[in-house]
Amino acid sequence: MPLTDMPDFAPDLLDEFSRRRTVHVNTPVIQPAEPFLDMAGEDLRRRIFLTESETGESLCLRPEFTIPVCLRHIETATGTPKRYSYLGEVFRQRREGSHEFYQAGIEDLGETDIASADARLIGDAVGILARLLPGRPLTLTLGDQAVFEAVVKALGLPLGWQKRLIHAFGDMGHLEALLERLARPQPVTGLDPEIAALLASGNEAELVAQIDRTMETTGYSTNASRSPLEIARRLQEKLTLAETRLDGSALLLLREFLTLSLPLSEASAALAGFADAACLKLGPALAQFDARLAALANAGLDLSAMTYRAAFGRPLDYYTGLVFEVTEAGASAVLAGGGRFDRLLTLLGAKDRIPAVGFALWLDRIETARTFK
Repeated sequence: MPLTDMPDFAPDLLDEFSRRRTVHVNTPVIQPAEPFLDMAGEDLRRRIFLTESETGESLCLRPEFTIPVCLRHIETATGTPKRYSYLGEVFRQRREGSHEFYQAGIEDLGETDIASADARLIGDAVGILARLLPGRPLTLTLGDQAVFEAVVKALGLPLGWQKRLIHAFGDMGHLEALLERLARPQPVTGLDPEIAALLASGNEAELVAQIDRTMETTGYSTNASRSPLEIARRLQEKLTLAETRLDGSALLLLREFLTLSLPLSEASAALAGFADAACLKLGPALAQFDARLAALANAGLDLSAMTYRAAFGRPLDYYTGLVFEVTEAGASAVLAGGGRFDRLLTLLGAKDRIPAVGFALWLDRIETARTFK
């Protein structure tokens, strides 16, 4: 698809967005880089095209639309609920395909009925693809970061380990490496003997004093980005994380959970059975999961044609609950993908918490699928 040409099915997309009562918006191609570097995830950070303004501000070419649409919503203070749609070019390095390509999508901001909003969005993604690829069988894979977080928290790991595992959700290679470290802890090495002894003693006040003395002696204190107390607590956390061992039964439970993959219609019973057998309290997360299934069924969507994978996530850090992708049956190219990002708008500066869910359509991949029928 030539970079200068809008896809030939763009009018169909705009019609679908209009039918779904969205407000069509555009955002500047040049964006502040900081929100993407802070919130988009390592996978996207590696592939952003960065530049700098005359005043030294870090800028980037728009790598995706979710963060720019959310920033626009906050700046215009238009209130919620609000449904936005977009269609335009994004710029990021890819292993295959052009580094400039078209994306379109919907961002649904402020709907407090979480289950209904999730179901509506999935219905939108599937419905739009069905119009663009008529008669073509589609496969939808769904995961839920909130359920994974509930399992991790129920295992009673230190907060630092919870954060590490949750951050790795969706990246099985990284997750397996972390689980291996939990099975075989490695001692912290290279510490000054006095610091190591104070860490072992648990005497935080003396540890802070010793770090302060060391900083004064080395002259580091004048340029330090962290205070002695912050450094002490970071060292304490590092030691705790290094010494934490997940017992064999808990490790087996977590690995068993991550192997769950079954039709979405069977997922609720499987998750409830897992929680009961493992004696894990996952109530609120499972209740929200069940509410979403009910909303999907009420929307007329076939749950047996969708797959739930407990380990499935998407490579963006801002997702908080539902995550999903749609492919053509028998193919690997993702045609649509998205999920829930309830914390993102607050992190971007919104004064109130705004629940949010959205998806993007990969138009070059859809164009390829339309060409090779």
